[in-house]
Amino acid sequence: MQLSREKAEVRALVEETRRRGASVGLVPTMGYLHEGHLSLVRRARQENDYVVLSIFVNPTQFGPGEDLERYPRDLERDLELAEQAGVDLVFAPAAEEMYAPDHRTWVEVEELTRGLCGRSRPGHFRGVTTVVTKLFGICRPDRAYFGQKDAQQALVIRRMTRDLDLGAEVVVAPIVREADGLALSSRNVYLSEEERRAAPMLQRALCEAEVAVRAGERDAEAVRDQVRRRIEGVPGARVDYVELVSTQTLQSVERITGEVLLAVAVFFGKTRLIDNVIIDLR
Repeated sequence: MQLSREKAEVRALVEETRRRGASVGLVPTMGYLHEGHLSLVRRARQENDYVVLSIFVNPTQFGPGEDLERYPRDLERDLELAEQAGVDLVFAPAAEEMYAPDHRTWVEVEELTRGLCGRSRPGHFRGVTTVVTKLFGICRPDRAYFGQKDAQQALVIRRMTRDLDLGAEVVVAPIVREADGLALSSRNVYLSEEERRAAPMLQRALCEAEVAVRAGERDAEAVRDQVRRRIEGVPGARVDYVELVSTQTLQSVERITGEVLLAVAVFFGKTRLIDNVIIDLR
């Protein structure tokens, strides 16, 4: 496994690989790897000849007062896990390598970024789509791998890739969970013991709502209220949003038909966790 911190070197390594006729898979991450990330790496390993893992805590997707400075980092541990999982190249640039001092160009996906986390975190998706576009340009992947936990992000990146003809296939893999149902996240390390015990309620609330929908409930507001009440009954939980949206437009729906995304964002103390389920009635 190779480690590079320079864009030019990564481009050269990928170009050399492509000249041999090899396919390239990219797994973009912010590091502090967990089983969710590693499941993406293993899938990329199965579907590509050469796997690139990026580790970059992207400053442009953090807003004022968010956790950029305290976001968990452990590059040595990440490199060990990446090598064990079969990564060929780790790209771990500094912020100065990714963004010139006079950087002025941004990529924005309109409409799909207005609700859900986009409403709660203004500017977040502009940072995400810009850095992913840069990573696609540097690494030129045939396929890029993202997790369903960040459902809005995955849909936004898929649309961006299509609209800009970036050429990569965007692969979205299922959520990986702890044994008690909590979706894996690097931010889970922020939770206190009490908050950690309470956090699996997110998945249980989503599952209960899905059962209600499959039993015939079609009123979206009734489902949102059910989920909100369930979460608000957990001590210390503070709801940021509970939304039921179309998977095509990410706009709120009134009646549940076709395929919809039921998504939540909840604070446990200062830690904001997200989770979701896609309900397909087609």
